[in-house]
Amino acid sequence: MAGEAAATKLGVRLKLARQTRGLTLKELALGAGCSESLLSKIENGKASPSLPMLHKLVEVLGTNIGRMFEEVDGDEGIVFRAGKRPFIALDPLRQGEGISLERVIPYSSGHLLQCNIHHIEGGGASDGPISHAGEEVGYVVAGKVELTVESRTFQLKMGDAFAFRSELPHHYRNTGTVRASIFWVNTPPTF
Repeated sequence: MAGEAAATKLGVRLKLARQTRGLTLKELALGAGCSESLLSKIENGKASPSLPMLHKLVEVLGTNIGRMFEEVDGDEGIVFRAGKRPFIALDPLRQGEGISLERVIPYSSGHLLQCNIHHIEGGGASDGPISHAGEEVGYVVAGKVELTVESRTFQLKMGDAFAFRSELPHHYRNTGTVRASIFWVNTPPTF
């Protein structure tokens, strides 16, 4: 149950960040726009936040998503082998909606970039729109994707690329029936 272990690790890191900032459950929940009950479940590994909810939580905590998944084993590594890279499941229930993130490089304070391959099953969509500090760059590796940035919508296919400021509200969806994949790189804020 890798998903349960990831949810537990994420919960522990969120709780530690909250306590370090001196916030109560109620204060963080209010700031992030969720219930105390949900936040408690997230911190205890009993629930996983959606991507927009996680963005709100880390914003209130003054950190970034990369820090929540940071690898701290001290071995930065140079090569990350196919089939050995971890998948991020922020909300295991959303897997039915067809989104998974394959980490290309580990989240670590030693890296200035965050890089994932977003795999989107036919009809799957990101839970958005979201916005945060940084810059986004992507390349459609397979399939067809509709990308919306602010009020502009773009139809992308294999080989198309994009770049935009992360502060602009953005989300995407697979408009095809087969799996689409986006090689996605962003610069997280440095706190």
